[in-house]
Amino acid sequence: MSEVQTDAPTAGSEPGARIKPVVFYGSAAVTLAVALWAIIAPTSASDTIGAVVGWTSEWFGWFYILLTTLVLVFVIVVGASRLGRTRLGPEHSRPEFSTFAWASMLFAAGIGTDLMFFAVVEPVTQYLTPPRGEGGTLQAAEDATVWTLFHYGISGWGLYALMGMALAYFAYRRNLPLAIRSALYPIFGKRIHGGIGTAVDLAAVLGTIFGVAASLGIGVVLLNYGLTFLFGIPEGTGAQIGLVAVAVIMATVSAVSGVDRGIKLLSQLNVLLAIGLALYLLVAGNTVFLLNALVQNVGDFVSSFPGLTLETFAFDQPVDWLSSWTLFFWAWWIAWASFVGLFLARISRGRTIRQFVAGTLIIPFSYIVMWISIFGNSAIEVIRNGDVAFGQNTVENNAQGFYQLLAQYPAVPFIAGVATFVGLLFYVTSADSAALVMANLSSHLRTPQSDGTPAVRIFWAVATGLLTVGMLLVGGVPALQNATIIMGLPFAFVILLVMYGLYKALRVEDMHAASQQYALRSSISGRSPADGQHHGGLGWRQRLDRAMSFPGRDRAEEFLDEVALPAVEEVATHLEERGVEADARKDRDEDRTTIVELVADLGAGHQFLYRIRPREVPIPVYGRAVPKGTDTYTRLEVHLQDGGQDYDVMGYTYGQLTDDILDQYERHLEYVRIQQFSG
Repeated sequence: MSEVQTDAPTAGSEPGARIKPVVFYGSAAVTLAVALWAIIAPTSASDTIGAVVGWTSEWFGWFYILLTTLVLVFVIVVGASRLGRTRLGPEHSRPEFSTFAWASMLFAAGIGTDLMFFAVVEPVTQYLTPPRGEGGTLQAAEDATVWTLFHYGISGWGLYALMGMALAYFAYRRNLPLAIRSALYPIFGKRIHGGIGTAVDLAAVLGTIFGVAASLGIGVVLLNYGLTFLFGIPEGTGAQIGLVAVAVIMATVSAVSGVDRGIKLLSQLNVLLAIGLALYLLVAGNTVFLLNALVQNVGDFVSSFPGLTLETFAFDQPVDWLSSWTLFFWAWWIAWASFVGLFLARISRGRTIRQFVAGTLIIPFSYIVMWISIFGNSAIEVIRNGDVAFGQNTVENNAQGFYQLLAQYPAVPFIAGVATFVGLLFYVTSADSAALVMANLSSHLRTPQSDGTPAVRIFWAVATGLLTVGMLLVGGVPALQNATIIMGLPFAFVILLVMYGLYKALRVEDMHAASQQYALRSSISGRSPADGQHHGGLGWRQRLDRAMSFPGRDRAEEFLDEVALPAVEEVATHLEERGVEADARKDRDEDRTTIVELVADLGAGHQFLYRIRPREVPIPVYGRAVPKGTDTYTRLEVHLQDGGQDYDVMGYTYGQLTDDILDQYERHLEYVRIQQFSG
């Protein structure tokens, strides 16, 4: 599927990371058992996998198709609704990466060795042997590339968007671990830390490793023929095992020596080379035909998509075709959802849900449309121009189609060499990033930016390689496809729960927004009567002086000690007298910054938080009032459960600060009331 560079935003391995014993050992046992079974008794494994995939396709084919459609509709509706304004992080957070850098990483996430493989194989196969109608016709030619765009299209990216959105929301906005189980918190509460969460993480790891093994297996088969095409290295098990070993060794080197940044840069170079390769075919081939076909493909895809997305072929079902294509792709996307979703979450903190959904659905798919249309229509044109042998050989020997298409163009040794380099590097980075993600999924991490230990990453790199070899021995790419359909099924049910959990959480967000409309709007603390005097407030001159002052760190610390801490302590004491469990304290947060906060537990998970946190910012210039001395000053900003509120309480009097705490507390009570009586 997609090759992702999970190292982009990471801070490196976390020395304190611990494995989740049941998740790690359970998934390791299943993976190694299947791999050894396939290596030792390939015939038995092949027969059993074939029988199970037949049962899965018969009974759950409709479920895969319906689930994929529901997820896509869900993410589009959420992104387009007012909930799309919700940030994937605290309210004060802003994107870590520029729009261009973020778009580039989303773009890179859509490129992989498997896309090179299927961009030729599927259009040719759908043209010669379509699911309905006669092959080799004009209608089959028009439909062939559309089927490929459908299988590689926004339906799959909808699954990625759901998982990335859920992981980012619960990790960065709700301060839960960056793990699949966190998305189920609105459904199961604290039970996610027990057996339910373990089962979910186990399903995620197993789905991921079988999905990754399918990608690596396809990459192995394609690159093996590429080496044959370029250097005469024979196709076969020996060369394929050697390629698997290369991926495992590179992933191990990356885990031990920390060369992730170098792989990231090479991967970005790969994006440019891949685009250059597609543009070469566009310019060197029948340019006018390819441009016309690209436009027509987009139109046909848009017009036929509603029917395709729920197509189960109920009245005349091509069972083998459905298992080999639509069901395999949907299971494959599902298996990769936690993998790519984790990467998307890591690079998207601070963006709104609307930005995230739009970027995830549009940017990678734009590249996919370009690539598949150019390569797919070029391959179909070769067949329609009379080279029937090319088409038949591509259907029978899938890996050869891509390179035999390149052989139709000038400078084929150079172009094929570039293509092999592109495929090889994406293949290696896929193994490396997959090992990292599986290590994270099977470990307890201190922060969302932490990673699993090198030892765990190395284990998963080796286990993935062993599983890939086992499946290749069982039956090559078809066996990998079948295994993915089977192992993707448990995680498909997890996807349903993730969608429901995110829906419940976002519904709470909506209630919170509604509560702000009905609660006390104006800040009592900012008001002063006409005579400038009232219960500890400031006159208008003092208010103006405060607005134009720029205190340093020492004055901020003094305010925290002499005003803020006594104010939150008095409110906490009164809440305790009213039967509310409350705690006021001066402490340090995860960044070792001194804070003063009030925490009140209203029961049923309704915790009220009022935190005052210093932040050093540049001094603004107002007219001719240019401050002397330092260039920065300290703001004391209020943070609530949903993050910073972007206002400064430095210089408030004791009474004003108490009023502000009560303003926010009243709003929180209104939010709790709306939630309790909303049904």
